[in-house]
Amino acid sequence: MADLHVTSASNPRLKSVVALRRRRVRETEGRTVVEGYEELELALDAGVVPETVLHCPELMLDPDRQSALVSRARDLGAGTLRLSRAAFEKVAYREGPDGFLAVVPVAGVALADLHLPPDPLVLVCEGIEKPGNLGAMLRTADAAGVAAVIAADPLTDWGNPNIVRSSKGTVFSVPVASAPLEDVLTWLRDNGIRLVATTPDTDDLHTSVTYGGGVAIAVGTEKDGLTDRALKAADERVRIPMAGTVNSLNAATAAAVVVYEAVRQRSS
Repeated sequence: MADLHVTSASNPRLKSVVALRRRRVRETEGRTVVEGYEELELALDAGVVPETVLHCPELMLDPDRQSALVSRARDLGAGTLRLSRAAFEKVAYREGPDGFLAVVPVAGVALADLHLPPDPLVLVCEGIEKPGNLGAMLRTADAAGVAAVIAADPLTDWGNPNIVRSSKGTVFSVPVASAPLEDVLTWLRDNGIRLVATTPDTDDLHTSVTYGGGVAIAVGTEKDGLTDRALKAADERVRIPMAGTVNSLNAATAAAVVVYEAVRQRSS
């Protein structure tokens, strides 16, 4: 199938792509965008089949290698649009685009549809409002082999392009779900998964508890932390030792510290 060549920035096809910057449109259509060669390659490796791949040869740093990715997506059944530089910059949402953007299904499944291994390690993110933090947590989860990342009472959606970007595409390689906190707590109990809550208001260090078996690590917002409901439901509460004047870390950093302590224990 040959490329459709688009040179006009006002092309209706491009307007529909730009509309996906709005959460309401993403949730209604179940679609979002992936921008960047590396991000798209990872999405394809994770089994994502794009609806459309938009590419701009003028912006490609390695045209031969990168054109192979366009062909790969086309072989999977994706439509492809070759854009002029002006047209591509109309739909690109980040500075310094590399000439790749794809329309893909939004990541995420219902809690009941998460397929977990025995004794899973899960990350629960309650009320996280910054897409960059969620993206960074996904990169940690991917690197650490976390079985799933669950957004409890989320303030953003997994299809947010800034989550896709900040996660470097790992939102497609790590199983993700979102649900109200009460549903998450019920799901954890039903699956026999212990809940370890991070909070500065405890004497137990994150290194002092065991993370064997099925366990979920919960982190909250940088401003308020986890809600009282989440803390009351926790089987254990842990804190990260702080030697400075600030009593909290960046949420994504805190998640990484505790997740890797769990990985250290579980691997040894």
